Amino acid sequence: MDMDAAPPDQAPRTRRGGRSSRDQGPPQPGPSGEYCPRSRQNDLPLRILVPAQYVGAIIGKEGYTIKNVTKQTQSKVDIHRKENTGAAEKPITIHSTPEGCSAACRMILEIMLKEASETNTTEDIPLKMLVHNSLVGRLIGKEGRNLKKIEQETGTKITASSVQSVTFYNLERIFTIKGDLDACCKAERMISDKSREAYENDLASLHQQSNLIPGLNLSSMGIFSSMPVLPPSAGPRGAVSQMAPAGYNPFLSHSTHLSGMYGVPPAGAIAHQHSQQAQEQEVVYLYIPNHAVGALIGKKGQHIKQLAHFAGASIKIAPPESPDVTERMVIITGTPEAQFKAQGRIYGKLKEDNFFSGKQDVKLETHIKVPSCTAGRVIGKGGKTVNELQNLTSAEVIVPRDQTPDENDEVFVKISGHFFASQTAQRKIREIIQQVKQQEQKHQQGAAVSPHHSK
Repeated sequence: MDMDAAPPDQAPRTRRGGRSSRDQGPPQPGPSGEYCPRSRQNDLPLRILVPAQYVGAIIGKEGYTIKNVTKQTQSKVDIHRKENTGAAEKPITIHSTPEGCSAACRMILEIMLKEASETNTTEDIPLKMLVHNSLVGRLIGKEGRNLKKIEQETGTKITASSVQSVTFYNLERIFTIKGDLDACCKAERMISDKSREAYENDLASLHQQSNLIPGLNLSSMGIFSSMPVLPPSAGPRGAVSQMAPAGYNPFLSHSTHLSGMYGVPPAGAIAHQHSQQAQEQEVVYLYIPNHAVGALIGKKGQHIKQLAHFAGASIKIAPPESPDVTERMVIITGTPEAQFKAQGRIYGKLKEDNFFSGKQDVKLETHIKVPSCTAGRVIGKGGKTVNELQNLTSAEVIVPRDQTPDENDEVFVKISGHFFASQTAQRKIREIIQQVKQQEQKHQQGAAVSPHHSK
């Protein structure tokens, strides 16, 4: 790191296998300056932008000031002062408990205000928070309600940078908070609380049914981000360099959960992706709200192209069947892993962009085709199999009766539910189809062998 500081170890650790009560205390730096907190290793760091002219005052002579901040707030503070040389603002990453992060942020604001007063600087110093784009939609809320509520309760003016500022290399947006010191700090706490709540919800979703596809590393999928994975060399605010030090990106160094969920693949994820390419291609028909089509396509088709490239899938949106349709069909072709990634990102995009309100789960309808001869196996005797499937997955599974098979002698199975429910149901149905195919192959092989033995 350009400049990092952490509080001194306050107490000796107990021997391996045990933890003293102090072990729940301050976070500590690990090898190569990486953040290694003692507790809650998946906590979200607080990221802020500060004017470059105040970086020296924040660090202080021989680092005294920043060391005092970390000591008093029990935090670890990374100042990326060499990032984006010549830039007017520099990012700071704060690792600690929620209270420690907010306390460190307040002290940094106080240092800047004091420096501005001593140098007779008349410009206002707003608080600028960096928030990952995957969390922004839930922070702002439907029609901006969440942000308006924070403004009203704190007496601040808050603006968020445009989504157009988000690029392949920079997945963060800037929340600019204007007001007095107390008001800004209160707003920071409320925004941070909302961010952590959204992140923890994503983390909980990521942990569900981690054995969904054998050998699939969920933390490498990045399904909750609307943007593609970052090259490992990308810095926290888009400083791309082949010499970028390990751990420079807070989402890369901080946690494999963060890196996978929010756009930075852990080591080996890409290699695993290539190993799946020989798998059989599947076709899935996913139905999304008609008014969400523009967001999924993106400006000049940029988002859907990035999504297809990331997932390694073909993604096409069928034209509307009539002018008044409420849903549109998205046709996804790819391997099981490509399907998981593409569908997951689409679910995430709809949630992030508030096409589903509040804490409401995103539930979509998916159609998959199965050979008509296997439809009965999916239903089971007296509907037993399909009922068990619904109980197991929490998805609604329907095999419409009286279907006319298509030219490939296939019929549709309809699946409705949230992402993991739908994925589990899809995989279970594919397993049934595969079992039928294997039984047919054995039967055919047996039939081919029988004449030979009869001679």
